[in-house]
Amino acid sequence: MIRGSTGQLNASFYADTCPNVLTIVNQTIENASLTDPRIGASLIRLHFHDCFVDGCDGSILLDNSSTIQTEKDAGPNNNSARGFDVVDNIKSALETACPGVVSCADILAISAEVAVVLAGGPSWTVLLGRRDSLTANLTGANTAIPAPSENLTTLTGKFSAVGLNTTDLVSLSGAHTFGRAQCRTFINRLYNFSGTGSPDPTLNTTYLATLQQICPQGGNGSVITNLDLTTPDGFDNNYFSNLETNEGLLQSDQELYSTSGADTISIVANFSSNQTAFFESFAQSMIKMGNISPLTGTNGEIRLDCKVVNGVSIFGSDDDALISSS
Repeated sequence: MIRGSTGQLNASFYADTCPNVLTIVNQTIENASLTDPRIGASLIRLHFHDCFVDGCDGSILLDNSSTIQTEKDAGPNNNSARGFDVVDNIKSALETACPGVVSCADILAISAEVAVVLAGGPSWTVLLGRRDSLTANLTGANTAIPAPSENLTTLTGKFSAVGLNTTDLVSLSGAHTFGRAQCRTFINRLYNFSGTGSPDPTLNTTYLATLQQICPQGGNGSVITNLDLTTPDGFDNNYFSNLETNEGLLQSDQELYSTSGADTISIVANFSSNQTAFFESFAQSMIKMGNISPLTGTNGEIRLDCKVVNGVSIFGSDDDALISSS
C-alpha cells in the first residue's frame, strides 16, 4: 500500500462532511468513562499500538478473517488491548450522523486527544484525513510495539524506527500517568530480575513490598494495578516524579531515569519539575506520532465497520448465521 505524506492531514478535514465529529467522539467517551475509569488510557493505547505498526491506519481494529490475521492476537495486545466496544459505539454514532465519512484511524486519533483532556491533560489540534488499511500485520505488531520489559536502547530503537526521537519517547511514556497494567507486565522486576534471583535494584523497596502483595509469585498474572501510584486517573506530571523516587511501575518506565548516563534523565527531571513543559511536549509528540505513515487520498478505504474491511460479508453460508465478533 502506498503511504500518503503527512502534509495531506489537516485539522478541518471533516469541516463540511461531518462537522460534529469531535462532539460525537467526546460525548461517547465521556459516557463510557462514567462506568469505566480506565477507558481513556485504553483508547490512547489503541492509537499508540496502531501507529507503531505500519502507521496510523486502524489496522489494530480488524478482527480475524479468511485473509486477515488480527493484530489483536499479538503479544502486546492479546488479553490487554481494550476499548474496542467504545470505538464501535463511536463509529455507529458517526455512521448515523455522516455515513461513510470518518475513518476508524481518525477515530483513534481523536479519541486519544479527548481521553487526555477528560483526564485533565493538554489539548492539541488533531490532524485528520487518515484512511483505513485493507489488512493487518500480526508479525509487525509482535515486533514493532515497545514492550514493558525492554531496556532503553531497545525502546529508543523502536521509536527511532517510526521517526520518533528521545524527547518523544520520554513525553509519550508520560501517558502512563493514567491507566493500569497487569502483573505479568512487571512481575520480572519483583522476584527474579534479568535472571538474578533478586528484585530489580532500581525499584523503591517500599513500593516493591506493595507490588509483591498485589502480585504474589506464581499468582494471577492478569491482576491489574495503577501505572501511577499517586494520581492513578489524572493526567499530570506525577509519572516523572515517581521515576525520580524509583516508583515507575514498568521496567520501560524506570529505564528512562535509572539508565546510567542516559540523555533521558534530564528530560524526566525537566518534566517532573515543569508540568507545562511536559504538556507542551506531549501534545507535539502526539501530533508527530499521529503523522506516522497515514493512508491518504484514494489509498485504503473508509471502513463502515471498524472490525472488518468493506465488502466482506459477516454472514456465514447460512444467511441467518450472523458471525458476531463482539
